[in-house]
Amino acid sequence: MFPENFVWGASTSSYQIEGAVDVDGRGKSIWDTYSHTPGRIKNGDTGDIACDHYHRWPEDVELLARGGFTAYRFSVAWPRILPDGAGAVEQRGLDFYDRLVDGLASRGITPWLCLYHWDLPQVLQDKGGWVSRVTAQTFADYAAVVAKRLGDRVKHWATFNEPNVHAMFGYGDGSHAPGVKGLPNMLAAMHHQNLGHGRAVQALRAEGTDFRVGSIVALQRIRPSADRDEDRRAVERFDAMWNGACLDPLKLGRYPDAVAADFAPLIMADDLVTMHQPIDFVGMNFYGPIYAQDAPASLFGAWFGPRPSDMPVTAMGWPVDPTALTEQLIRVSERYDRPDIYVTENGACYDDTVGTDGTVHDQARLAYLRDHLNAAQRAIPAGVNLRGYFVWSLLDNFEWSEGFSRRFGIVRVDFNTLRRTPKASYQWLSEFFARQKRR
Repeated sequence: MFPENFVWGASTSSYQIEGAVDVDGRGKSIWDTYSHTPGRIKNGDTGDIACDHYHRWPEDVELLARGGFTAYRFSVAWPRILPDGAGAVEQRGLDFYDRLVDGLASRGITPWLCLYHWDLPQVLQDKGGWVSRVTAQTFADYAAVVAKRLGDRVKHWATFNEPNVHAMFGYGDGSHAPGVKGLPNMLAAMHHQNLGHGRAVQALRAEGTDFRVGSIVALQRIRPSADRDEDRRAVERFDAMWNGACLDPLKLGRYPDAVAADFAPLIMADDLVTMHQPIDFVGMNFYGPIYAQDAPASLFGAWFGPRPSDMPVTAMGWPVDPTALTEQLIRVSERYDRPDIYVTENGACYDDTVGTDGTVHDQARLAYLRDHLNAAQRAIPAGVNLRGYFVWSLLDNFEWSEGFSRRFGIVRVDFNTLRRTPKASYQWLSEFFARQKRR
């Protein structure tokens, strides 16, 4: 059993589900540009329609309510609100999130708003994007616009979703939008997102003294691919870059020792002080352990390596080991003096089979969720202040460079008809939540 008042949520992101990319004055994002670039996305898929959540949100809120979810973590599309990245506010974009927040409240679901889930306005990318320091302040200005409109009802705020992943793949190896490559670009993107976080926290605090504010980082257990000194050293560097570079500055006011020299040229007066704002929670996205190996020719000298041959994997090829979640929760808790932690994403991609009656018996996903919930619970007696769990994801969606070929949802979306069908995992979670509430 989990503690009383534990938060049971589901997560989504704007570009992956909203669609309506040319509706109500929305500007282009870097993912609009990237997905329309030939060869970037599997099968040429785009998020132009996605799940059409922009128009079908009442149905999706009803799915949350029927499933017994007490919270919904969604992201706001920056170009929907500020089509030019800054300046004139598109009120119709804010109106959409107004309707969504009110709809959630009417069904007893607490909104958790994430300001940035990778969909930077393209006009800002044209000026350098996150490689430019200016974007950090522009982001804080955007945060203030959203808080002014929604802060009377939204009290839980996340500045970023996975800035480490966004910087590494979007600005480092180029496999995500905006498709920029190179270590200097990656480091600058990380640093300026950290700076943007600090300035946005200041902006949010100015708008609402009752806000609970944090950031969400992909935090995985890093293990050596082989029993070699080189791979153990690679783990130290990979761990510092993946787990530490976007959280240590926020919680400790410094970069991890193993990569501090990499970031030193980027640090200007008061940067670390600005990043080190008091926050109310750490959001932890977890999917599985990462196996790292020495790779001198890679982006930062350490990279993904082979997993143990007997370890199960998801359809994404990601290792499945629930013990790594328990270990990482304890590690994060101890490193940052026992903060409130929310698992803000956890889930699995599998090749679902649709029955002749239209049902989806996704037993592999169901087992993954069951085992990881057990693993999360085991961290609590070890002293972890675990306060909530959000499944990724409510809906099958546009899975970035994989397009619509990969499904993480507990609700199936037919991307031809957009019909929603709850899977067996949805039903299992609903029953699990009900048992927790009846105790």
